[in-house]
Amino acid sequence: MMDKRSYMKIIPTILAAVSGAVYFGAKSVPATTETDMGPVLSAAVVFATPTAGTASSVVIGPSATATVSRAITGNSRNSELAERANNALEALAATVTHLSHPRALEDAFDSYFAFKAAHPEQVKKPFLYFVDYGLPATTPRGYVFNMETLAIIDGPFMVAHGRGSAQNAAGIPTRFSNSFGAATTSLGLYVAQELYQFTGHTGGQAYASVGLRLAGVSAGFNDNARARGVVAHGAPYVTATRAGRSEGCPALEPARAAQLLPKLANGGLVFLFAPDANWMTRDPWVTQSE
Repeated sequence: MMDKRSYMKIIPTILAAVSGAVYFGAKSVPATTETDMGPVLSAAVVFATPTAGTASSVVIGPSATATVSRAITGNSRNSELAERANNALEALAATVTHLSHPRALEDAFDSYFAFKAAHPEQVKKPFLYFVDYGLPATTPRGYVFNMETLAIIDGPFMVAHGRGSAQNAAGIPTRFSNSFGAATTSLGLYVAQELYQFTGHTGGQAYASVGLRLAGVSAGFNDNARARGVVAHGAPYVTATRAGRSEGCPALEPARAAQLLPKLANGGLVFLFAPDANWMTRDPWVTQSE
């Protein structure tokens, strides 16, 4: 696959080749009536016959001009997003070395910058909460990044996965769902919304913690999250050495939740990754950058 930053370098060559092909093709096109050619083609392309002492020219009609303009703008935007993601990778990949898949950080950063470009009004804070669910619950797998300064705010730290995603608390989650009642982790990109007082139960005991509501924006994979009650929160079953299982929430240690979740609230992003082929090839934010 061509590097995304290479596309902009070849645009002038492509346009030159297209222009040449259009002109030389015009030399061999016989006289054609409006009926033979059709209104779309006749409106889209006008061939200018070169005169003595002047350069050959091709005049492209409004429809084709708009198409070329959109292509250039789109490639320019994609190139800029790719550069931002690559800068983030260069700054952070050397520190975040324990990952389940080579694409884990790349997919997270591509999705972050793509969503921010598409919905800048929703990304009001530069913080990204990233979890690699391709790692077992006994391994620290959570980070919070500052995507403006390209620094690690905290991590790695323990994060829980949904009890429906793995058979045992120490295992690697392999089942992911967007369905109600599944108690599974849902992969993809989320917008961090408001804080609230979370209450839960574990071991027959009630507990309270700060909670952070999440709006899933990976259509088909996590967009039921808020309605399902999937939130980020602190939980006593997450410690510095192990993480228990949640109802699908990316829960973390209570003290850490109290420090980090307010930073994310009302405009940060959350990205939950796993090397799941179905999700990696279909998530709208992951695949749009390929």
